[in-house]
Amino acid sequence: MTTETASGIAATTARTLELIKEAQASPAPYPFSKAYLESTSATSGLTYYDLEAGAKTLYPVLTPLRNRIPRTGGGAGIQANWRSITGVNVQNAGIGVSEGNRGVVQAITTQDNVAAYKGIGLEDYVTFEADYAAKGFDDLRGLAAMNLLRALMIGEEKLLIGGNNSLSLGTTPTPTTSTATSGGSLAAATYNVYCVALTMDGYLASSVAGGLPLSGSRTLADGTTESYNQGTAQKSAAASQATTGSTSTISASVSAVNGAVAYAWFWGTSGNELLGAITTINSVTIAAEAGGTQNVSAGFASDYSANSLVFDGMLSQIMKSGSNAYVHTMATGTAGSGTPLTSDGAGGIVEIDAALRAFWDNYRLSPTDIYVSSQEQANISAKILSGTTSSAQRFTFTVDQGAIAGGVMVRSYLNKFSLDGAQEIPVRLHPNLPAGTLLFYSDGIPYPLSNVGNVLQVRTRQDYYQLQWPVRSRRYEYGVYADEVLQCYFPPAFGVIRNIANG
Repeated sequence: MTTETASGIAATTARTLELIKEAQASPAPYPFSKAYLESTSATSGLTYYDLEAGAKTLYPVLTPLRNRIPRTGGGAGIQANWRSITGVNVQNAGIGVSEGNRGVVQAITTQDNVAAYKGIGLEDYVTFEADYAAKGFDDLRGLAAMNLLRALMIGEEKLLIGGNNSLSLGTTPTPTTSTATSGGSLAAATYNVYCVALTMDGYLASSVAGGLPLSGSRTLADGTTESYNQGTAQKSAAASQATTGSTSTISASVSAVNGAVAYAWFWGTSGNELLGAITTINSVTIAAEAGGTQNVSAGFASDYSANSLVFDGMLSQIMKSGSNAYVHTMATGTAGSGTPLTSDGAGGIVEIDAALRAFWDNYRLSPTDIYVSSQEQANISAKILSGTTSSAQRFTFTVDQGAIAGGVMVRSYLNKFSLDGAQEIPVRLHPNLPAGTLLFYSDGIPYPLSNVGNVLQVRTRQDYYQLQWPVRSRRYEYGVYADEVLQCYFPPAFGVIRNIANG
C-alpha cells in the first residue's frame, strides 16, 4: 500500500467519524429517531392485516316450499297436459233399479289442463382482475356459481307462491273517499286519490321510498332487450276529495281485486299525485301529504300484472276463475283499518274454521298445513290465547337458573272437520307470504285410485344446470338455469284467506 493510499483511507475514516458525531448531536426528524409504534389505521404502517380467508355469505336461503314440493323430470314439448275427471253422477241420478232392468246412465264432468313450461335463470360474472386479486383469499368463480344457484332458489320460492302468468288484475277500481276535519295534517285543498293493485311480484318489488316497479323493457346479459311486466295493474281513475281546515284526513277504499295482495296509493293536488302508502288491505287512511317521490303519471296507464315469462304460482292457480279452490276475502270494513281475523272466544278463529268446514263439506278433505306471514302468526296467537282462553298460556320456571321463561306461539290449529276426528294442522311462518294473506296447503288428497301421486309438483324439462359462457371479454360469465312448471292437479285442495287486516 502506498503512502498516498493510506493517507486517503485515513482521511475518509476521519470524515465518516465526524459525520456520525454530527448525526448523533443533531438527530434526524421523525420517524427515524423514534421507536416503532402501533399504527392507528389497519391499512397503513407496518401492520399485519388480519383478514380471515373466505368471504362470509351472510344472507338467508329460506325456501320451504321449494324444498317440500316434489320435483319430477321427463317434461317434453312446450307444455304439460293432463285430463281430470272432476265429478261422477253430477246430476245426482237415483240409483234404485226395478227388477230385471238396468240403472240410469250417470253423467260425469271432465276437465283439460295445460301448463306451459317456462325457463328461469340468473347470471353473474367475474372479471380477470377480480379473479387475480382474490387468489389466496377466495375462489370467486366458485363463489359466483354458488351464489347464483342460491339466488335462483330464493327467486323460485317466490315464484312458486306468487308467479302470475294468466291472472290479469285489469284496471284498479276507482277509490271511494270521505274526509274528516281532524286527526291529520292535510290543508284545505282538493286532492286526487289514485290506487294501483299489485300482484305478489309487484308488492315485493315496491316501497314508498323506491316507488313501484315500472314495466317495459329490460336489458339482458347478452345485451338484448325484452318486454317485461312487473306486477302492477292499470291505475284507477282519480277520486277527487275536497278538504277543509288544516287538520283533515281522507279515507279511501276500493273493491278488492281478485289476484291482488296489496294496493299502492297516490294522492296530491292535480299534477302532484305522489306515492304515499302501500297497504295489504283494500283501503287507506290519508293523514298527511304523500311522502314518496314517484308520481302516478310515471306509468301504470296499462295493465302490467300478468307476466308471460313465468308460470302461475299457487296464489294465481287458487284464485283464477274455475279453480274451485277456497278463496275468502275479508270485508273492507272501516277504511284504513279493514277487517282482521275474528276470535270465536273458544280458542279458535272464525274464518279458519269456516274454511276448514268448507274443505270438508265440499270436497271431503282437510289441508295439511297453514302458511302465514309474521303478521298473521302474531295475530292468530294473540286471538287464540286471549280472553276466556288465556288459561291456555303456560310459564316455565327453571329452578337451577332461578329464571322464568315467558311467551306463547300457536304452532298448530285444531281442525274440527276431519274424517278421523280432530286433526292438528301445523301453522307455518313463510318468509315471502305477504301480510294479509293466509294460505292453506295440502300434501295429498284422500281419494282412492285417484292416479295422482303428487297433488302439487314441479315438472321439469331440465332441472338446475350451470353454464360458463365462452369468453368474449376479459371476464368469466356464468348462468344458472332451470326449465319447469308448477302443476296443481287439484286446486280445491288449497285455499286462501286474503285482505286480512292487522289486529
